[in-house]
Amino acid sequence: MAKKSSRESKPAKQRRTAKGGTEDLLTGSLAPADLRARSVEEEIGTEVRRLRKGLDLTVAELGAAAGISAGMLSKIENGSISPSLSTIGALAKALNVSISSLFAESDERRDCSFVKAGQGVRIERRGTKAGHLYDLLGHSLAGDIGVEPFLITLKQDALPYTNFRHVGVEFIYMLSGKVRYRHADRTYLLEAGDALFFDAAARHGPEELIKAPMEYLSIIIYPRR
Repeated sequence: MAKKSSRESKPAKQRRTAKGGTEDLLTGSLAPADLRARSVEEEIGTEVRRLRKGLDLTVAELGAAAGISAGMLSKIENGSISPSLSTIGALAKALNVSISSLFAESDERRDCSFVKAGQGVRIERRGTKAGHLYDLLGHSLAGDIGVEPFLITLKQDALPYTNFRHVGVEFIYMLSGKVRYRHADRTYLLEAGDALFFDAAARHGPEELIKAPMEYLSIIIYPRR
């Protein structure tokens, strides 16, 4: 029996080098044995450390600016803990960068954002002064399309505000209460379970606050520039 050539005797995982197909998502026996992908926690820590040093800040100085202890910041930079979305937001603000930039070093990233109940990041937006509260429930990490999911709560003393206007499209799903919502030259009565999807370039917003408590989910989708 003829001997197999040395090329034919190599393991399958050494022969398959195609890029861009399912071979890039190898598992089991085809997974590279000598290459460990860095975790998201390690990637965030590396980027935080790089940005901190670029600003010539100590761990204690950045921790104080972000409202976290120096010990926790050290663990974040070492990738030994998984920071919450609110902590990531505080660090991004202290470093004067966007949240997504803290994930910039990820090569094999797959978008995923998890937020525990009640732990969304409170955001200041145009309607905040009118008593509209915005809790950011997640964020898209990369790609050509940006997505911002908000839980919007209208306080008891909230005021109507119909001058929202921004790029992209917006989807609203009413969770509780009753609101008359304006989009361009039309209004819509929204109650729990109702949905509204519209071009966000037209002026829009709650025109009449009818029944409290008023909460709705707002998902804004827009092209990144």
